[in-house]
Amino acid sequence: MLKGTFKKPKPITIYGETILPGESKQINLYVAKLHTRTTVEIPVIVERSDKPGPVLLLIGGIHGDEVNGIEIIRRVIRKGYNKPEAGTVICIPVFNVFGFINLSRDFPDGRDMNRLFPGSSKGSLAGRFAWLFMKEIAPVIDYALDFHTGGAQRHNHPQCRCTFDDPVTVEIAKEFGAPYLIKSALIGKSFRASLHKKGIPVVVFEGGKSLDFDEPSIVCGIKGVLNVMEYLKMRKVRKKTRQKSLVIESAQWIRSPSSGLFMSRLEDAEWVKKGQLLGFVTDPYGEYEIRITSPYDGHIFCINTSTVVNKGDALFHIGLDEPSSGSGIKLD
Repeated sequence: MLKGTFKKPKPITIYGETILPGESKQINLYVAKLHTRTTVEIPVIVERSDKPGPVLLLIGGIHGDEVNGIEIIRRVIRKGYNKPEAGTVICIPVFNVFGFINLSRDFPDGRDMNRLFPGSSKGSLAGRFAWLFMKEIAPVIDYALDFHTGGAQRHNHPQCRCTFDDPVTVEIAKEFGAPYLIKSALIGKSFRASLHKKGIPVVVFEGGKSLDFDEPSIVCGIKGVLNVMEYLKMRKVRKKTRQKSLVIESAQWIRSPSSGLFMSRLEDAEWVKKGQLLGFVTDPYGEYEIRITSPYDGHIFCINTSTVVNKGDALFHIGLDEPSSGSGIKLD
């Protein structure tokens, strides 16, 4: 199912700089200046083998506060895993530099970059970032792994998300080996949808929550990168660590029945039965205590970690597929 064959390595040009086979180079994409006149650039780290192979992109920090993805790519670089035995690895640890500086998901104008692709050279600041990526990086890549975390105090158990309409993308997600593989429709103007239109398979990895390091998610993400590189014949891995992912094709949010203090009774992702106690929402004054029970059988793969919630807030994300019923796609 891999994309074509790679017979001879060719020069790659990014932002006017040519990277030859066997070369390593950091390219700084200039995008803007702060009001202090400080230049803001996006470091792009390119490692090329002298042997032919695909171009794999590892990108983190599209949302500036999602630090687990940034740390996954940082460790991949630090350990030298981004130096392929064949092909090319492009690493962009922090894409939304403005959000990262401000510890914010979005840009200073409140825009979510992941809803602004393919962007515009004359658009908003975030839109210009997106446009620059689509102009300079997208044309040279064959596959992409996009690293995220849960937002708004929601902790995601390590999971891959992708469209199930493309068998190549599904195969990459399967080889990544996260505990969960979740069917995720393409969202208009997202990073993933824009690359999909260009025929580039994109798998999103989600793990942990914003502004918080989650070691199990980080370790899972690093193993996933190595698994995908091995599958793409870019690197040999001494010890195969891929596990079979549990497939979730449909899911529902369980929402708070009232505003108040929230206490979960679940420690991590787990299978729950219909009617099982998941947690409580209480008022601060001891007048009521509302039990939250699961309306379905299924796997909880995301938990809200906030202690104070409002009525209607998403508390638990539950996959509705039976644990042993299989799936519409064949994983092994």
